[in-house]
Amino acid sequence: MDANDKKRNAAKAALEFIEPGTILGVGTGSTVNFLIEMLPGIRDRIDRLVSSSIASTVLLEANGFEVATLNETGDLDLYIDGADESNKRLELIKGGGGALTREKVLAYAARRFVCIVDDSKLVGMLGKFPVPIEVLPMAQEMVSRRMLKMRGQPIWREGFVTDNGNHILDVHDLQISNPLEMEARINRIPGVVTVGIFAHRPADILLIAGDDGVREMRN
Repeated sequence: MDANDKKRNAAKAALEFIEPGTILGVGTGSTVNFLIEMLPGIRDRIDRLVSSSIASTVLLEANGFEVATLNETGDLDLYIDGADESNKRLELIKGGGGALTREKVLAYAARRFVCIVDDSKLVGMLGKFPVPIEVLPMAQEMVSRRMLKMRGQPIWREGFVTDNGNHILDVHDLQISNPLEMEARINRIPGVVTVGIFAHRPADILLIAGDDGVREMRN
């Protein structure tokens, strides 16, 4: 089974968590794109939709949905998104697509966060995937120097600007033995908008698609 088949299966498994009247938050990325394509089939269950990125909003609108803002909806019943890595505590690295700030806001606003991944994303310790950090442009070099002191290797995602008008540093080689502490430590650096470690607000449910189907892990 190829990676796209697994992503499609994970997305399909998430549909059962969308109950009638749901205020739904939709994430960003290749796995979520499969979910968005399936949503018209359960349109009657969705009360309102909020998106974590311009890219997802465009795709949702192309599928006939009106996309609201979080300010309009209030808290979400459910947020569904992918991840770049997850450990067994359902702490995540997210932001490979650059939407980490809006994703973290929607995850925090959701009563339940369902994360959909293929089995390559489940790891023993977070950090093999580079950690994205959204930074104010003026703070990019200063934050880079702080990451070097933390023994990470920051690389500017050149030519990329977030939906919020900021830059992304992808930090390689971070040893993340304590994701809660690392998330808090990086967030305290002035100029950091968001770090792509989701430990203070991990997933509630992880749906992992493999060759033998989709299995579920819960917090």
